Amino acid sequence: MAHTLVITGANRGIGLALAQLYHQQGWKVIGVCRQSSAELNAIASQVISHIDLTSDADVAAMAQQLQGQTIDLLINNAGLLGDDVLGDIDFDSIRQQMEINAYAPLRVTQALLGNLKSGSKIGNITSRMGSIADNDSGGRYGYRASKAALNAFGKSLAQDLKPKGIAVAQLHPGWVKTRMVNFGGLITPEQSAQGLFQLLQQLTLANTGGFWHTNGEDLPW
Repeated sequence: MAHTLVITGANRGIGLALAQLYHQQGWKVIGVCRQSSAELNAIASQVISHIDLTSDADVAAMAQQLQGQTIDLLINNAGLLGDDVLGDIDFDSIRQQMEINAYAPLRVTQALLGNLKSGSKIGNITSRMGSIADNDSGGRYGYRASKAALNAFGKSLAQDLKPKGIAVAQLHPGWVKTRMVNFGGLITPEQSAQGLFQLLQQLTLANTGGFWHTNGEDLPW
């Protein structure tokens, strides 16, 4: 029987590259997104679209569509990058980044707890910009704070879910050539996805809760 992947933000960028890679590996791919794409529709077994991950009602509707399905791997990938400059900070932007980057993965994970079983895994797509120790350039207040919060949530999830046999990883995809960074990255979504795939393959209860770069490097908190 094929393994099942549920991935948010699956319609483009890193999410789509991961969805395509898992499809190539024979997985059943369920993509969750606000608006689907032709590329996602071509490979997904199921697309759950028009989902706003900041909405309790939408996340509940998503969970309803997944009722009774076992999830072997949940990848919380959807994200938002803002550029918050000291002296001109838009706090509504920071709140939105917190909602999408931090609260949404926790909200989705909680909603889908009943679909996870012993042996299931969760991959949270975070950023090394969420590392407090690694911050030597400042700025990006909302993005950094939201990814740091996601790292904290992910670490707690790893502790709480370990007794249930569920492993959790915080994964930095690298600087990827996606629309989020105006395609100015260093690696392609496909290259990032390959590294993330390998890390998730190596994720176990023995190393649950870690924070890794897509190249395998351990990242500082």
